[in-house]
Amino acid sequence: MFSNKTMRQVKGAKVDEKHRQELLKHINTTLGSGNLREAVALPEGEDLNEWLAVNTFDFFNQINMLYGTITEFCTKESCPMMTAGPNFEYRWADGKKIKKPVALSAPEYVDELMTWVQELLDDETLFPSKIGVPFPKNFKDTVKNIYKRLFRVYAHIYHAHLQKIVQLGEEAHLNTCFKHFLFFVKEFDLISNSELAPLEDLVKTFMADS
Repeated sequence: MFSNKTMRQVKGAKVDEKHRQELLKHINTTLGSGNLREAVALPEGEDLNEWLAVNTFDFFNQINMLYGTITEFCTKESCPMMTAGPNFEYRWADGKKIKKPVALSAPEYVDELMTWVQELLDDETLFPSKIGVPFPKNFKDTVKNIYKRLFRVYAHIYHAHLQKIVQLGEEAHLNTCFKHFLFFVKEFDLISNSELAPLEDLVKTFMADS
């Protein structure tokens, strides 16, 4: 069952649609080769910001889909705090409506997070949709903040809902999606090691397995 609150289908990357499809084809082809380092690397002659933008939309969509499969099990009662194991708790602040970090249940936190990311992706000043319109100078900083927070959803799923994921037969899919995400953020230095700490052992395993 998918929750409308947390299941948000994005409209598509804010780049030329034909070019976007070419980039997506490249991603799918290289992923199919099993070589993740090749899959995440910037294609020759491509603009870095466009590559970051296309992948940001797709990773956002993937994580929405994954979280959507366990929303009925991730409730205020089962997950009263947004955590990644006993040592990591996340609090929410968007810098605008909520400036001081507040404690939320996991489903509330993820809903706020997904709404926040969607608003950024829809912002033409951040993710321009018209060909030739430049990305802002702070684009990579914005992207880093998005990936840092998207990682927290993975961390929560692995720590709080892995057993249910296994029961649903989705463990292999979760691992594949996270490994792809991990290689991408490592390739472009999008998330600090301290932020990756909640899944440190898994990160080491996946990176060593490449």
